Amino acid sequence: MNGLIQWHWRPRAEAPEPRAAVAWGPAAQVLHQRLQSLPESSWERLMATASGDVLVVFGRPSELPWVEGIGYAAPDDAAPGLWLPTSWEPDVPVDLLGQALAQRFARSPLLLWPSPQAVVPLDRQLPLSAQHLQRIAASWAGR
Repeated sequence: MNGLIQWHWRPRAEAPEPRAAVAWGPAAQVLHQRLQSLPESSWERLMATASGDVLVVFGRPSELPWVEGIGYAAPDDAAPGLWLPTSWEPDVPVDLLGQALAQRFARSPLLLWPSPQAVVPLDRQLPLSAQHLQRIAASWAGR
């Protein structure tokens, strides 16, 4: 995020309720397999988006899947268009950081992630379905 605002990550004093499961690399592949194994009735309450080697699944906290290496995210109250990890937060005012990122990326909402350092657009989430999972797998295979 160089060139925007100088800031660092710090542990959150209090974690918000997760609204998305976030998995990168091999954990994203395992999460994808886990989603395929869920009953289709569970899919109705979940949405997903993928970009590069990240998979983000949205839903109620009790319905978010878990796999080894997964993280969780939630929108920030001070900047609703900015999603952050539930266990980490920026050490600068989140509303200002959210405004700077929204201006730079011209998309909303955005997921800001510490490791790997990334900004991921979340505006293309779709309901979970066999077709959506196939499209995600095909996009990964095409890399």
